[in-house]
Amino acid sequence: MFIKSAITGSYSLTGSRSFFINLLKKSTTLSHLTQTHAQIILNGFQDDLSTITKLTNRLLDLNATSYARDLFISIPNPDLFLFNVLIKGFSNIHSISLYTHLRKCTHFIPDNFTYSFAITSASTLSDEKLGILLYEHAIVDGFGLNVFVATAFVDFCFKISRVGLARKVFDKIPARDTVLWNSVISGFVKSCFFEDAIRVFGDMLKDGRVRLGSTSVAAVLPALAEMQELTLGMKVQCLALKLGFHSHVYVLTGLISLYSKCGEVDAAKLLFGEIGRPDLVSCNAMISGYTSNGETECSVRLFKKLLGSGEKVNSSTIVGLIPVSSPFGYLNLNKCIHSFCVKSGIVSQCSVSTALTTAYSRLNEIEFARKLFDESSEKTSASWNAMISGYTQNGLTEAAISLFQEMQMSKVSPNPVTVTSILSACAQLGALSLGKWVHGLVKSMNFESNIFVSTALIDMYAKCGSIREARQLFDMMMEKNVVTWNAMISGYGLHGQGQDALRLFSEMSHFRVSPDGVTFLSLLYACSHAGLVKEGEELFHSMVHAHHFKPLAEHYACMVDILGRAGQLERAFNFIMEMPVEPGTAEWGALLGACVIHKDKKLAHVASERLFQLDPENVGYYVLLSNLYSAERNYPLAASVRQDVKKRKLAKIPGCTLIEIGETPHVFTSGDRSHPRATEIYAMLEKLIRKMKEAGFQTETDTALHDVEEEEKEQMINVHSEKLAIAFGLIATEPGSEIRIFKNLRVCIDCHTATKFISKISERVIVVRDANRFHHFKDGVCSCGDYW
Repeated sequence: MFIKSAITGSYSLTGSRSFFINLLKKSTTLSHLTQTHAQIILNGFQDDLSTITKLTNRLLDLNATSYARDLFISIPNPDLFLFNVLIKGFSNIHSISLYTHLRKCTHFIPDNFTYSFAITSASTLSDEKLGILLYEHAIVDGFGLNVFVATAFVDFCFKISRVGLARKVFDKIPARDTVLWNSVISGFVKSCFFEDAIRVFGDMLKDGRVRLGSTSVAAVLPALAEMQELTLGMKVQCLALKLGFHSHVYVLTGLISLYSKCGEVDAAKLLFGEIGRPDLVSCNAMISGYTSNGETECSVRLFKKLLGSGEKVNSSTIVGLIPVSSPFGYLNLNKCIHSFCVKSGIVSQCSVSTALTTAYSRLNEIEFARKLFDESSEKTSASWNAMISGYTQNGLTEAAISLFQEMQMSKVSPNPVTVTSILSACAQLGALSLGKWVHGLVKSMNFESNIFVSTALIDMYAKCGSIREARQLFDMMMEKNVVTWNAMISGYGLHGQGQDALRLFSEMSHFRVSPDGVTFLSLLYACSHAGLVKEGEELFHSMVHAHHFKPLAEHYACMVDILGRAGQLERAFNFIMEMPVEPGTAEWGALLGACVIHKDKKLAHVASERLFQLDPENVGYYVLLSNLYSAERNYPLAASVRQDVKKRKLAKIPGCTLIEIGETPHVFTSGDRSHPRATEIYAMLEKLIRKMKEAGFQTETDTALHDVEEEEKEQMINVHSEKLAIAFGLIATEPGSEIRIFKNLRVCIDCHTATKFISKISERVIVVRDANRFHHFKDGVCSCGDYW
């Protein structure tokens, strides 16, 4: 029937080559093609290469690959063009087999199209070795610098996360066309190298030989959105207006995302209104824009409108609808969206399950998140990242590290987001050896130029006790953002190096990097742990009056801590009472901590009363007050506080200490005898205590339980978790090597004093990170100057 109507409507002579080629162009189904093929044979054109090539191409367009392969086999003398058509059309392992056959069994020499199509097939297979081998073949045959081949190989490199190799190849291509530029920009965006994408776009503008198109603008806008580069984004928008493609739907859609991610949702609404008939992609951008700016009701309304119009929503719609960035208060909405996804079958799509995993993780519903992750049939790097990040954010660092190791075994390549999350976990846990291993991975994958990764490395080294390595990395970074400066300033504060933090802030001002609230918080914290009262007060005044930042509870608490630690308790109390906002647990908690240090019972009573009202379930405040009474030898009151804790059924967080030997973590609790080398550890501890007492050490027992004998108190104090960890470190490491331990609570006075003695006796440097800061013990002295 199809042939008959074609003959009737054709002015061409039936039986000619042009007739059959035109007929093949009009064929829209496999049935049409089989009828046409039959006529080609009847009319003797079965060996005509032009006709058969066109037929093969159409068969591949309709995914009839088996038919196309059988047809190719029947051709006695195929040419290179037909080989290329099939290599491109198969785009799988059959393409590679055909390429191999072409090289080994024919006299043809592959051309730039052959290599481009073969490399694209290797990309589909995600076969790194194969793709690189094909490109090496192309170089040998003189096509290494061909723009068509280079574009295919650059796309391949980005797909297998070889970002550095992609950039290296791109830089070598002398004559780059628009497609290659766009491929590199898009590749950087997809690989989360947003700054690199923006930089390449700038280079493209400077290259006068390349014509800028709307596709290039659309490619760079997501990078500008992610970096929240609104000013630069507005310049790109002006460029689009000047060149006449501002009204293109995909450009407007990119601008909607840009303004939304920069918090300018009203501007995004105006741009959305400029689209006469918004398509699903632009609606998705607007839904996401509403959600990310807290206008969840608007996003739900637009979603309902889409459904009401009969439009079939896709995974991007759902991902935009899920309140990932601020899910708090929207647990029911998340569950409703989840139910909708299950009913519509969208939940099986990786991006949807990943977004739901992220939202549940941020809502502390970690079991829901893990269930979704486990049920996901396809786990991309994004889904692994979501779960690893979820564990990290919820403080489940060991689970995060374990999942990362599982990801490594599953052969899913980590990207900068993965690396940033796992470095954060290493920083929280103090897992320096794993952090160094991840650093090696960063180097091998050429992620060092990524500002987020480099910043995470600085943070990891600082929080794992290696402040010198953190500074070296900081100095090596060519570009730094405010988060990078904050990480280094915070690191100095954590190590009690307040003056270094202040000097770095001065340097930051010199480079005209605007500070944010975190900068001032890090600086105030640094002043607090270095006894820099005057400097802290000046910073707080500068933050409010010069930089016009509205202080948060954390800023006020830091000021209370600065005054309180310095013994200026009345000033700290007056500061709280004169605050323009109602003081909370942070401020009163800081005051109580300072009262315990300076043994001020009167103010401690005031602070604790407020804290018991504000947060009656927090056992830490009761412990602090009890310790103060014990230190004052007011045992009845200490017992009364402890009794109150029992009545309320509150549980004290058990103290534990971690030490890494090689790459193996060892965790100790007070009085722990479960370690395989417990006998050696306790023998070493007894030896140390004997030598310490000979050197004048006296055990601090004031905070121990009052209703036990003095000798028993001493025994309890002597087996604190940090002492056991240090003793193990001494027998498990080489003489003279540094020992690093990590305590989950504030180190007690006795352990602090004991560690000073041990560092002198053992001639070791001992680095201790407790809940507050780092202590570097050397030759009987601590870097904190007994101020912590």
